[in-house]
Amino acid sequence: MKKRKFIQTTSALALGAVLAPMAACKSELKEAGKEALAETMQPASSFTLPDLPYSFDALSPNIDAMTMEIHHDKHHAGYVRKFNTALEGSALSGQTIEQILSTIGSDDTGLRNNGGGHFNHSLFWSVMSPKGGGTPTGDLSDAINTSFGSFEKFKEVFSAAASTRFGSGWAWLTKGTDNKLFVHSSPNQDNPLMTKISDDKGTPILGLDVWEHAYYLNYQNRRGDYIGNFFNVVNWNEVAKRLG
Repeated sequence: MKKRKFIQTTSALALGAVLAPMAACKSELKEAGKEALAETMQPASSFTLPDLPYSFDALSPNIDAMTMEIHHDKHHAGYVRKFNTALEGSALSGQTIEQILSTIGSDDTGLRNNGGGHFNHSLFWSVMSPKGGGTPTGDLSDAINTSFGSFEKFKEVFSAAASTRFGSGWAWLTKGTDNKLFVHSSPNQDNPLMTKISDDKGTPILGLDVWEHAYYLNYQNRRGDYIGNFFNVVNWNEVAKRLG
């Protein structure tokens, strides 16, 4: 190889050795910039999927691990994602979920279905525990006895509300505006915080999801068995906190 040719070739190789890392670095910086921009473009009020306070299999055999995983990671995650999308550009952006649900009307379909789905499931995970079951104590026990006569009668009324909810929906133990407890059910993802939609207004302190995806893998059409076993995992301490 001629000397001039050799010098040109080695110079090009050296330049390439310098430029390649620079190009890679530039590409990495560009991608990092895109990620940073994407983060800054997320609404400040974006809601997030809460972690489960226990493992997927922790409530087994009352609720199986696969149902919990699909229910939390797919269904609830989907509600959160669609709720944030529905909030984009909305005047309600930046408010708490309780404020949002108390404001929406029956025509606010995206916020109603997905905001309700997010709130309902967040409550649902928290009122269950692998150390749950038993009976409530203290003020919660007193409130249940005052409103229903006994804990057993409350279970009977609550189970009836859950089993007779036609199609998809929820059964609730709710603290009414008069501070008394009552049991009712709601369709789809509605809840008693939706004051412009629900006939049963108040603060939900216990909720049971009776959509088929909440129990069908393990119980098939035996909704009654699912309802009965739910009481084995109810976290009454958490319910008592919500009573206030």
